[in-house]
Amino acid sequence: MTWDPGQYLKFGGHRLRPALDLLSRIPFEHPSTVIDLGCGAGNVTAVLKARWPEAHLIGLDNSPQMLVQARLENPDIEWREADLLDWRPDTPVDVLFSNAVLHWIDEAHETLLPRLLAGVAEDGVLAIQMPRNFGEPSHTSLYDAVRAGPWCERLAPMIRDEPTKSAQFYYDLLRPLSRSLDIWETQYVQVIEGEHPVADFVKGSWLKPFLDALNEPERSALEDDYRKRVKAAYQPGSDGRTLFPFRRLFILAER
Repeated sequence: MTWDPGQYLKFGGHRLRPALDLLSRIPFEHPSTVIDLGCGAGNVTAVLKARWPEAHLIGLDNSPQMLVQARLENPDIEWREADLLDWRPDTPVDVLFSNAVLHWIDEAHETLLPRLLAGVAEDGVLAIQMPRNFGEPSHTSLYDAVRAGPWCERLAPMIRDEPTKSAQFYYDLLRPLSRSLDIWETQYVQVIEGEHPVADFVKGSWLKPFLDALNEPERSALEDDYRKRVKAAYQPGSDGRTLFPFRRLFILAER
């Protein structure tokens, strides 16, 4: 999938807040190595750099477009193109940080997360944040639009089961492998503006691969159908702003 940094960062403040909340819970004061998995355009990586300026910091992503943006904004950080399905750290990492990326990975989480934790140094930390909003109208409206259109046969196989599991699943998976394990969920009530703010938010992430799979005029037709459905589910308030509840799951595993 080809990412659009501009569309993704349109709601950069809302996307950054969970990363900051996760970062605030990491107890490591002076890590030697910090890797940002799925760094995207590097806005979170820059915050990691500010927190740990003396650490060897690497931002990893599989999107050349995102990495171009990252290098432009922060040329002093090391950026690497890598696919997490194949990636392994050269040496154990003190802080392995992953913000809103692991739900995109095709590898099953029951193998992916233990593999990532195994790359963390003794006394190091694996810190993860993933969205857990896939059963809400922001996402189910997309699936309804996919199933209702002439593109159904082509796009329906792209509809995935919820990629982020329950807190209990991750606790049972990682507790035997961790010295300390903290798992929590937060629902952010995001106040967003615009004529189709929720659709615009989702277009920067979950909607994009479905649109990329179509050519015009079907591409625009699917987007228009989705926008109508999701706007009906999220009505603006009297001030014209829309409340968009968004649940996220956090994992902090110490080796």
